[in-house]
Amino acid sequence: MATVKKLFSLDERLAKELELVAKALHKPQKEIVESALDFYFDYTDGIVADKITREVHEGKMKVYDSRDVYEELGIEL
Repeated sequence: MATVKKLFSLDERLAKELELVAKALHKPQKEIVESALDFYFDYTDGIVADKITREVHEGKMKVYDSRDVYEELGIEL
């Protein structure tokens, strides 16, 4: 997988905690941040899924049958 360089600032408290955790686990800070972001994104996926489900049930979001979508796009099953 390609690597993308990002530059961002952290609150001093978070930066110090990141350093401590990285030292305690003998891992690079980059690895700690990547793991934390992976965990957070997995968590927010569930939140987004719950929001979509709620909006479908409330009628705020329309759901289409896949066969209708494929037909509209000219995709044969």
